[in-house]
Amino acid sequence: MSEPWTDEKGNPLDPSRNPARDPLLDPALDPSADSGMDLTELEAEDESNLAIYACTADRSERLDRFLAAQWPNLSRSRFQKLIEAGQVQVNDAPCTNKHGEVKSGDRIVVTIPPDRPLSLEPQAIPLDILYEDSQVIVINKPAGMVVHPAPGHPDGTMVNALLAHCKTLPGMEMPSINGVQRPGVVHRLDRDTTGAIMFAKTDLANQHLQAQLRYKVAQRTYLGIVYGAPRDDRGVVDLPIGRHPVDRKKQAIVPVEKGGRKAITHWFIEERLGNYTLIRFELQTGRTHQIRVHSAELGHPIVGDPVYGSGRSIGVNLPGQALHAWRLRFQHPLNYEWIDTEAPLPEHFQTLLEVLRRRSGPVF
Repeated sequence: MSEPWTDEKGNPLDPSRNPARDPLLDPALDPSADSGMDLTELEAEDESNLAIYACTADRSERLDRFLAAQWPNLSRSRFQKLIEAGQVQVNDAPCTNKHGEVKSGDRIVVTIPPDRPLSLEPQAIPLDILYEDSQVIVINKPAGMVVHPAPGHPDGTMVNALLAHCKTLPGMEMPSINGVQRPGVVHRLDRDTTGAIMFAKTDLANQHLQAQLRYKVAQRTYLGIVYGAPRDDRGVVDLPIGRHPVDRKKQAIVPVEKGGRKAITHWFIEERLGNYTLIRFELQTGRTHQIRVHSAELGHPIVGDPVYGSGRSIGVNLPGQALHAWRLRFQHPLNYEWIDTEAPLPEHFQTLLEVLRRRSGPVF
């Protein structure tokens, strides 16, 4: 790493102490510690019943909006479906009108019915394997491929491909959460983000690899091309991220007191390309869309980003955002030796670089 990471109190972290072992060997550790990563964009609460007393500052508020604000891990559309299905009670009476009003002091109970497990089918989809042994596999993910099955993406995912390759993955017996099933998934990449992503092949590996992300042992490095030219050569973005208050499919900078979660991105300029810049990003946390949101907040969105980008055409056909998970470094879950993997740049990323280099001309 180019910089020593710090914990929540600002103390430097020492990777040599191998904190990845702690969650397995020290039961005194808090198992609810924030992992610094989001595995899914929509993740239901563990409880089947959610209850709250409304406090709306003496004003009424629409029921679905109120619920979505209280539980940002569930989408507003999800709450609307629960309301229509009679799964929401206000003051012990079912409410099926999503436009119903909530007043201060109202008691609201939401019942989330259990999800039915998805049928995970192995699919013989070619995989670009960067590293593999009995415990872990690292794949070079192509653009356009979803990591795990979820509503709207029941198959054709990396998990489906891995089941054909590995036959079984840890967590297959677990029920889906909000229609999402993610056996073997340690972390995620957005659908159109390319590059290195690791999967666990055993329960032991799954626990260790997730612990390495939680305690900042595993290291993830990305390359991205952004619009504009940052003034400085390096920097840190330390801004909390949460669900967008209006567009629930997007993330945004959201204060912690309003549901945002701590998010830290370190960035370093690799190459200046006129009005564009190649940047190396190193994640200290791993929130949903973190690099994309932080880059846009800096005023330098990722080129080709259909959600957070400027929408300007660059004259190069891109499948999505020009963001690539370049390097992934972690400790092996059995012998703790360091494993270093690097995913080569995809063809569309290389083409974009070549075009921008020609446009920017020689550097003196």
